[in-house]
Amino acid sequence: MPFTPTPGVSGTEGGAFLPRLYRPEEIAEILGCSAWWVMDRARRRLIPHTRVGRAYRFTTGHLAEIVRLYEERPTRAAQGVAAVAALVSAPTAQATTQPRRALGTPTSRLRARPPRRMQHDAVA
Repeated sequence: MPFTPTPGVSGTEGGAFLPRLYRPEEIAEILGCSAWWVMDRARRRLIPHTRVGRAYRFTTGHLAEIVRLYEERPTRAAQGVAAVAALVSAPTAQATTQPRRALGTPTSRLRARPPRRMQHDAVA
């Protein structure tokens, strides 16, 4: 994890600097999302964070890792507009594998389940 010193904050050993800790609200503002989303993801341990007491805190390294975790990359190289149009217009596999029901073929009707109070009255 990259270490970013905070000016004016020194540690106890040989003048080492401590990293700046950001609150969830600050991280949410940087990422353009809600603080609730940041805290929820941290609570569920889906994003890196540090706990100080019961509070969630984030370093610049945590922020960079969160961005990397949610980064989306293209699955394949762009092959032009024609290739994309062919993919969009192609029928889905599910539509071609399921046979269609012929028109006029009778279907079975669904029946509603009797209410619970009637089921219990029949037992007693």
